[in-house]
Amino acid sequence: MSSCFKSSVSLISIFFFMSLNTVSSATDPTYLYHICPNTTTFRRNSTYLTNLRTVLSSLSSPNATYTSRFDNATAGKDNDNNRVYGVFLCRGDVSAEICRDCVAFAVNETLQRCPREKETVIWYDECMVRYSNQSIVGQMRIRPAVFLRNTQNITDNQVSSFNESLAALLINVAMKAAPSSNKFATEKANFTVFQTIYSLVQCTPDLTNQDCESCLRQAINWLPRCCDRRIGGRVIAASCSFRYELYPFYNETITEAEAAVAPSPPPSTVAAPPLKLPSQKGKGKSSKVIVTAVAVPVSVCLLLLGAAYCLQARRRNKLSAETEDLDEDGLTSTETQQFQFSAIEAATNKFSESNKLGHGGFGEVYKGQLISGETVAIKRLSRESTQGAKEFKNEVDVVAKLQHRNLAKLLGYCLDGEEKILVYEFVPNKSLDYFLFDNEKKGLLDWQRRYTIIEGIARGILYLHRDSRLTIIHRDLKASNILLDADMNPKISDFGMARIFGVDQTQANTQRIVGTYGYMSPEYAIHGQYSVKSDVYSFGVLVLELITGKKNSSFYEDGGLGDLVTYVWKLWIENSPLELVDEAMRGNFQTNEVIRCIQIALLCVQDVSSVRPSMDNILVMMDSFTVTLPIPKRSEFLLRTMKQSRDQRSGASATSKSLPLSVDDSSITIVYPR
Repeated sequence: MSSCFKSSVSLISIFFFMSLNTVSSATDPTYLYHICPNTTTFRRNSTYLTNLRTVLSSLSSPNATYTSRFDNATAGKDNDNNRVYGVFLCRGDVSAEICRDCVAFAVNETLQRCPREKETVIWYDECMVRYSNQSIVGQMRIRPAVFLRNTQNITDNQVSSFNESLAALLINVAMKAAPSSNKFATEKANFTVFQTIYSLVQCTPDLTNQDCESCLRQAINWLPRCCDRRIGGRVIAASCSFRYELYPFYNETITEAEAAVAPSPPPSTVAAPPLKLPSQKGKGKSSKVIVTAVAVPVSVCLLLLGAAYCLQARRRNKLSAETEDLDEDGLTSTETQQFQFSAIEAATNKFSESNKLGHGGFGEVYKGQLISGETVAIKRLSRESTQGAKEFKNEVDVVAKLQHRNLAKLLGYCLDGEEKILVYEFVPNKSLDYFLFDNEKKGLLDWQRRYTIIEGIARGILYLHRDSRLTIIHRDLKASNILLDADMNPKISDFGMARIFGVDQTQANTQRIVGTYGYMSPEYAIHGQYSVKSDVYSFGVLVLELITGKKNSSFYEDGGLGDLVTYVWKLWIENSPLELVDEAMRGNFQTNEVIRCIQIALLCVQDVSSVRPSMDNILVMMDSFTVTLPIPKRSEFLLRTMKQSRDQRSGASATSKSLPLSVDDSSITIVYPR
C-alpha cells in the first residue's frame, strides 16, 4: 500500500501541475467547434470581404484589449448589408498573451473554415471569434450553441448526489458571474469526501447583468439534454457558456488573484427569475459531509486519498477500452449516437433493395428514415469486408471529431454482433463518380460547378491536415469517396483508412498498403510511406479527372499511355493542355482557370513528395491569380512510361508491368510491396 500511496501522490502532483500549466502551452489553441450557416454568403473580391478582413485585422491587432479578454470591431457604412460586426472573447483564466495568440490563430482559420459565409462563430478552448453582417455587440444570443460531453458516466449510486451538487454549483457560479465586471466566474464543490466538481461559466462582457443571467439560465437548462449522468461536459452558446469537470481544468491561480483585486460590482438593477433545473429524485447528503471532511486530520486524508486513487486506477483500467481515444480533455465534439440494430432495420425496411444507394469498398449504403423523420445514409459493412473492428472503430473515432462543411457528417453507429454500421447525414446527389463518369449526367457539371467542387475538396483536405494539433491523412481520396449535397457541394467521406499524426509527426511507414491504385502516390504504393503529401497526390489525380471527365483507370482499359497522369503530362509537354478538357464542357469554361488548375494538378502529382505544394498553398494558388505558379517537374518514372507506350504502339515486344486493379473501381485494392 505504501508504494501505491507514494505513486498516487506523485501522479496527482504531476496531474495538477500539468492542469495548471496547460493555459501557458506554446502549442496551437485547442479547436472545439465552428458554425458557419450557409444562409448568407459573399463573393470573392466583394466589399463584404474587404470589410471582413478589416474587422479581423482589428481584432488581432496589437492594439486590441487582450487584458480584458474581450473586444469588438466594425467596418463598413451604417445600414449597409456589407457592414461587418466582429467580437472576440477569451476565457477569463488565460493570460493576455495566450488570449492574443488564440485570437490571431482563430482569425487566420475563420476564412479557411468558412470562406464564403457572412456569419461565423469559431470556438477554441482558449477563445471565441464571431462575426456577422448583423449587429452582435450587446445582443444576447443563446444560439448557435454546441454541446460537448465526456463519454464516461457517473456511477449509479452517485447519480442523485452528483446531480444535486452539480445543479447547486452551476446556479451559484452563474449568480456569481452575472453581476461581475468581466462576466466570468469559477467555483468548485465536493459531492463526496474525495471528489470535487469544478465549474466555469462566462458571458460576453457587453451583456447586461440580466442578459448574462438569462443566457446562463437557458444554457444550464440544457444540462439534462447535454450531459445527463456524464462526469464532465459543457454548453457553448453565442453569448455565454458553462463547463464542469471532476478535475481542475481552469487556472485557479489567475482566477483567485483577479478575484482578490476586482472591485465588487453593483447588483443587477432588474431582478431575474431564478435558474431552474428539472427536479431530481431523492436527496443527497447534507453539507455536513464537507464540514466533516475538512475536520479530518490531514494525515488521514492523505492515506485515504492514496487508497482511493489506487482503487480508481484499477477501475480506470477496466474502462480504458472506452476512453483511450478521447481528446486530451476527455471531450468529444459531436453528439455521436449509438443506434440499436432494430432501429436500423426499421429505417431501411430491413435493408431492402429499393433503399439501396450503392456500394463501396467495405459494404453497401442504404437510404434510411429514422423514427424522428430524419433521412440518413446507412453504411453497412459487409462481413467479408477487409475493414474489421479496428478499421470500424478508427472510422468512428476519426469522423466523430471532424466538423467541416466539406466532410460527411457522422450521426451515429451500430455495433451488434458481427454487424458494423455507420449512420451518416444523407447527401442526395450520391458521389462524384456517379455524375463525372456518366456520359449523360456529366453535362450537369459545368466548369463553374467543377471548380467549386475542386475548391471544396481542397478545403476539406486542408481541414484534415491542419485540424488543431492533429494531422489526419485520409489515404483513400477518390471520386467515389466525394459525396455531393443538394447544391452539388463536395463532402469527403470514407475514413476507414485514415491515419492520425501527432503534432510533430510528418511521415509514417506501413507494410500493409491500402487504397486504390492510380490515386496512390509513388512513395506510398512502392515503399509504404505516407504523409499529407500522399493526399496531395490523390487530390491532383482528382483534379485531372474533373477536368478531363475520364477515369484514371480507363487508360489501362483502353490500352492508352498507362494512366491519366501520363496522358496529361504528354499534352502539357506538347503545349496542348486544352485538348484535355471534357467535351461536355467545350466552349463553356474559363481558359485561364482550366490551365491554372491543370498546372496545380501537375504540381500535386510530382514524383518527389517534398516538392508537392501543401493544401494551404494550393488554395492560395486557386484564389489569387496574381500568384506565379512554379513549373511542375517531370519525373523519370513518367518519361519511362511514355517511352514504353510509344514502343508498344510501334509494335515493340516489350511490355510493361502494372499492379493489379480492383475488379470494381469503387473497391479497395490491397497491394503488397516486394
